[in-house]
Amino acid sequence: MAVLAACGLIYEYLLSHYAGRILGALEAAIYTMIGLMIVSMGVGAFAARKIRCAFTGFAMLELCVALCGALAILITAAVIGFGQQLPIIIASTIGLPPDQLPQGGFIGTLQKLSEYLPYAWGVLLGLMIGMEIPLIARVRQSLCDEHLMHNAGTIYGADYIGAGVGAAIWVIFMLALDIQLAAALTASFNLLAGFLFIWRFWSKIRFNRLLLAGHLIATGILLVLAIHGPKWDQDFNNLLYKDKVVYAKATRFQQLTFTERLRGNHLAPVYSLYINGRLQFSSQDEHIYHAFLVHPTLAASARHDKVLIIGGGDGLGLRQVLKWQPKQVTLMDLDADLVRLFKEGDPEMPQRLADALLKLNGDAFNDERVELLIDDAFNGADKLIRRGEKFDAIIVDLPDPSHPDLNKLYSDLFYRKLKEMLSSDGAISVQSTSPYHAAKAFISVGKTLQAAGFQVEQYHHNVPSFGEWGWSIGTLSGQNAKQRLSSMTELPVDDPWLTPGLIRAAFEFPKNYYEHADQVKVNDIGSMHLYRYHQRAWSEDENLTLD
Repeated sequence: MAVLAACGLIYEYLLSHYAGRILGALEAAIYTMIGLMIVSMGVGAFAARKIRCAFTGFAMLELCVALCGALAILITAAVIGFGQQLPIIIASTIGLPPDQLPQGGFIGTLQKLSEYLPYAWGVLLGLMIGMEIPLIARVRQSLCDEHLMHNAGTIYGADYIGAGVGAAIWVIFMLALDIQLAAALTASFNLLAGFLFIWRFWSKIRFNRLLLAGHLIATGILLVLAIHGPKWDQDFNNLLYKDKVVYAKATRFQQLTFTERLRGNHLAPVYSLYINGRLQFSSQDEHIYHAFLVHPTLAASARHDKVLIIGGGDGLGLRQVLKWQPKQVTLMDLDADLVRLFKEGDPEMPQRLADALLKLNGDAFNDERVELLIDDAFNGADKLIRRGEKFDAIIVDLPDPSHPDLNKLYSDLFYRKLKEMLSSDGAISVQSTSPYHAAKAFISVGKTLQAAGFQVEQYHHNVPSFGEWGWSIGTLSGQNAKQRLSSMTELPVDDPWLTPGLIRAAFEFPKNYYEHADQVKVNDIGSMHLYRYHQRAWSEDENLTLD
């Protein structure tokens, strides 16, 4: 019972983790999955009363749980991949041009429903897992009724302890595994429990030979899934990307996917990085984004000797900072595997991709002036403060606040920590999502930075891969950043895109853009205001105005 409870909890985490990657709201997916599975387990416990033979029912149940647990993610990936390819298949079959792919209707419904398949698997697995305890209790009672004083207590005690062990195994071991391999390994324990049960109670199980054959066939399926399943899963996931996927890696914290688009005419290929299915950069125009993130900030700072970069594990912002010839740059990122890919590549990565990544960031991570810190930025900032660090400029290059864990890194408390480390005549910049698609979220970042004690200005520019994008820049004393940059006639460093005129123009917004800014809330620590603004703004039904 302890082993099966551990497997049950791991299935919850596997499915919720996968659902979070698909839907882009990991915390909501976890809560939803756990809630659905708990309710389903309760229904399953009631349904177990309908099983006449507890011995036969339990042996059959473990076979079904093993197969469903092992195949759920692979089947989901296949259905989602097919849904994305269906418009292309139909268009090529009937000769439609590429810009007239069929959308909406049945196809749109299929694509939308397929995203929620993990929850359907969660309900199914929950029903079956819920049957385990009643069936085990009945087995124990039928074997030794007169000696069994604490049937329920023993079973539930084993169940709770096993669930705790399962949680530990997930955090310590399985987070670093490929998700399909983790599912196959977990299912193997259900199958092993079934084998042992059949062996121990052979004479009490109906259709025992048939069930044994089923377990043997399932063993073969699990072996195939353990060996080939990760590649098949990745191949299905690759169908979601327009360009060719050339490398993918699941780190402890996120799924990294690199795509390649060949252009011909001796032009360099375009490489893009997706994290959990969301575009992080395209080699074609990342220099625009990082130039606007870095250069206005350092131009507005009195000195550039010591610079802190929060996030930016790809080293692309670091490359821009090093143009200013700083004496020391400290870069803090949570994902060591991501940094390692951009620092030294990976043996399994195509060499052309590894070379392209090092060329993109100018081999910046191997510069002797760079100090790398692998840590959560919220806690890592405290460590820097305890070290007594002061920086001339701070660059905050974090992903959008699309997850509650990221929300705290856009909070007033976090910005106060950064304020404590910034020199009084320095400047700080924060990537602030799209001012067009997520106006409330964009304004909230600026207001939160202001609430932390900074003089704040916001600016924006078009990055073709993302559309209109925005940044917030803050100073502590003297002139604000916009005033400091207004008199600049020449950019102190060479950049192929940025000019002083572009920088000044970036601070201009439509006449009524901030008209409803007073309705936008500061992202106080624990409030989740920014996370909700961001989630609502990027949903399909959200209006693009502040009204």
